[in-house]
Order: sequence, then C-alpha cells, then structure tokens
Amino acid sequence: MKKLLSVLFVLAMLMPLAANGGSEKGSVKIGISKIVAHPALDALEQGIVEVVTAEYPDAEFDLQNANGEVSTAASIAQKFKAGKVNVAVGIATPTAQALVQAITEAPVVFSAVTDPVGAGLITSTDKGEGNVTGVSDMIPVYDQIKLLKDVTGMKALGHVYTSSEDNASALAALTKEACDKLGVEFIPSTVSNSAEVKQAAQAIAGRVDAFYVTTDNTVVSALSALTDVAASRNIPVFSADPTSVEAGDIFMAWGFDYYKMGKATGRLVVDILKGKDPAGIPTLFMTDPSDIDLYINLDVADKLGISVPGNLQENASTLIKGGKNVNE
Repeated sequence: MKKLLSVLFVLAMLMPLAANGGSEKGSVKIGISKIVAHPALDALEQGIVEVVTAEYPDAEFDLQNANGEVSTAASIAQKFKAGKVNVAVGIATPTAQALVQAITEAPVVFSAVTDPVGAGLITSTDKGEGNVTGVSDMIPVYDQIKLLKDVTGMKALGHVYTSSEDNASALAALTKEACDKLGVEFIPSTVSNSAEVKQAAQAIAGRVDAFYVTTDNTVVSALSALTDVAASRNIPVFSADPTSVEAGDIFMAWGFDYYKMGKATGRLVVDILKGKDPAGIPTLFMTDPSDIDLYINLDVADKLGISVPGNLQENASTLIKGGKNVNE
C-alpha cells in the first residue's frame, strides 16, 4: 500500500508539469492575439504556429484578430484568461498590452513590439518581467532615412502614423530625430484608424519628396491607400516592412523578415512550454543580417526618375526589374 501511495504521489506531482507544457506534446493550448491582419503579422503568426506544431504536433491554437480595436484586444485577453491557455502571445503593442494587463497566471509572450519598456510590458530588455518576455521589432530608423536621402536627395519627408499606437508614436519621434540630424524637414500626418490613411497622405502629399512608412500596423494594413496617393504624385515610398511591398508601387523596403520573427517567437514559446522562466529571458532583437531584407523596385525607380547605385542593387535581397526579381 505504501508503494502504491508513493506512486500516486509522484503522479500527482507530475500532473501540473504536464498541464503547463512539460513533455506531454498533446496538452498545450496557445492563444495568439494580433492587432490586425496584414501580410507581415500574418507571416509572423504562421511562423509561431509552425515552430510550436513541430515540437507539439497536437497543440491547440486559438488565433484571434482584434481588427485594430483596443476594446476587442481586451476582450480577447479575457477569453484567453478564462480559457486557461498555457501561453498567450500578443502580436503588436496593443494586443500585448491587453494580455499583460489581464493575464498573470500564465506566460505572456509579446512579438513585433517596438518599445516593450515604453509600452509598459517590461521594465528592462535585459530580462523578462514576471510572466512576460518577448521579441522586439525595433527598426534602424536613422539608417533607413539616411539611405532614402542618399538615393533620392529628398529635402522633406512625409510620415503618416497612428498617434494612438505606442509603437507608432515612438517610431515617429525617432523619425523626427533622424530627420533633424540629416537636415531633412519632417512632415507628419496622424491617423486613428486605417480608413483615414488615404486622407492623411493626401493632406501632406504636396509638401513632401518621399513617404516613410514604419512598422505601424494600422498604416501598413491600409498601405495601398498611401501608395495610390504617392503614385499619383510621383512620390517614392520607403517601407520598413519588406512584407508590405505587394500593397502597391513601393520604391524601396528595408527591414525584418516577419516570418523569421515568428519562428523566433515560436522557439521562445517552446522554451517556456518546456519549463524556462519568462522572467529570466531577455527581450530578443532581430539583429542577425540574415533576418534583414532589402527590396528595391527598379521599375518604380524608372517611373520616378531615380537612379539606384549599382552596389545597392547588388546588396538587395529582392531587385525588381521588368516585373521580376533579377537577384534570385
């Protein structure tokens, strides 16, 4: 009887481990909340699912889209809390904030958050915060704008951004700072939702030499509206999100591969499912050269009368000429 009780005791002790991931591959439930659907965030979500599924083939995923609404993001967070997910993933700042505010008993992983400290998710990128850690998509703003100036000779830069998004506001401040250093006039135009993007672009189109688009989810989700305005005025568009190039006539894009970011996020989720403490995991930054893509559309450059240096063409991951990627 003592032997039987000992066995039962050991089994009882192991059950919580299985419920939190442990080594039981079919026992995990992952909640993923993204702020809006667009190619970059969809690719990120796909990367997470693929990596977790490879390790936990029977994992259950609750994939939610807040459609740009903060109130919806809060509702999704409550749903994940009630559903007792093993790990909750917030793709973009507003959804990550909602998860962190609602969930304290399960790990929360943020991804595609530009400034996790400024967003109040953690106090330092050197470590996690309680049950929270994640991946940042901070972009090299100064280098991007300098590259655009060097190629186009622009004197005034237009920037449409979402004033209500912490990450977008932080990047707008960095954009202005870069413009000031480079002697470029910074001309902003703000929106509160994707329906306002076209009007915001039109409002400043007559005063700018180029448009700069950051990883602003609201603007990227309606990027075709901005590129339509730019095309009608022969204004080059530079995007910090190479995944967004299908949205229209984008001249140049330089930034992260969000699918790779999704896979990195997925590996982080797997580590946590296997018992790693989020509090001990520093924020991951996508700094490896293999994570960065440079896209140049020579067809758009020709329309705009822009000459792209040969060495820049050679360094492009994707170089469009005659409608095809000649660097493949």
